[in-house]
Amino acid sequence: MVQFTDIGDVPAEDVARLREIYEPLADSVRELIDATIRTEVDADAVAAATAEIDAATTRLRARQCEGPFGVRYTTGGERLAWGNPVIGIRNPIAPPLTIRAEPDGRVTTDFYLGAAYEGPPGHVHGGMAALILDHVLGEVAVHAGSPRFTGTITLRYLRPTRLGHLHAEAAITRTEGIKAFASGHLADDEGVTVQAEGVFIQPKWARE
Repeated sequence: MVQFTDIGDVPAEDVARLREIYEPLADSVRELIDATIRTEVDADAVAAATAEIDAATTRLRARQCEGPFGVRYTTGGERLAWGNPVIGIRNPIAPPLTIRAEPDGRVTTDFYLGAAYEGPPGHVHGGMAALILDHVLGEVAVHAGSPRFTGTITLRYLRPTRLGHLHAEAAITRTEGIKAFASGHLADDEGVTVQAEGVFIQPKWARE
């Protein structure tokens, strides 16, 4: 069973304060990842940077939670999926995406993918496209009701997706009992690159 953590009655201002603390850290590490991939400095500079990074890692490990971050909820219902690899503001490998719920029921997101997400030269790795679309379709499935997890997802790659500014969106096509059917796509500046369809299922523990 998937477990979610209730972190109690945390005021909105405290959540905002924590965001202000940790989001810049992840942003800096995200920049570090990009710099690590693309740097061409000499060996001495690499060695010095490595020592500085190791020292920073040791400092951050002085106090940390056991295991993964998980999904945490405040008593007020705010969802803190800050470790998520797609939307997590504390996860440097996340772009991260900001998901918008549109009035017509769709969810949409605009984001940027750089060197860390490259597969074919200059283009997004197909697995990254799949990760993003699985999450975006899952988000619209959740907006349709209670929690739902991916049952199946099918992807059709129309052409390579250029690195850079991208758009993704999804919508519910129908629901059948515990199942929600969703479709969506990923697009670059020239149009749709990947189409997706998925079935998202309400877990047993959420049906009670």
